[in-house]
Amino acid sequence: MRRNPRHHYNVYVVELADTVWNHARFRKANPGYDLGKPFVYVGMTGLDPDLRFDRHKAGIQANRYVLEHGLRLLPHLYDVYNPMPYHGACEMEVELGIALREKGWGVWQG
Repeated sequence: MRRNPRHHYNVYVVELADTVWNHARFRKANPGYDLGKPFVYVGMTGLDPDLRFDRHKAGIQANRYVLEHGLRLLPHLYDVYNPMPYHGACEMEVELGIALREKGWGVWQG
């Protein structure tokens, strides 16, 4: 069975260290954060999520919070959705971020 070549985009979620809460901009973006819940970065990419995470950590097209506070990928939160077409990944990135915020998580989106 061959995959559709247009379906090569992925959403991904990176767990962030709790030190990310020290950034006022992150706190401002998460007024509904529930104490003790995880902090995450939600993104989308045309690369494999593992490779994209490695690029963040190497400072290549990196998000500041992932570069400084990224711990690990959380594939159990996104594997079921991947791969997908570009527009689907764009929408899923937003929807996944909203769903995690509704659970009280601290979320930053790409």
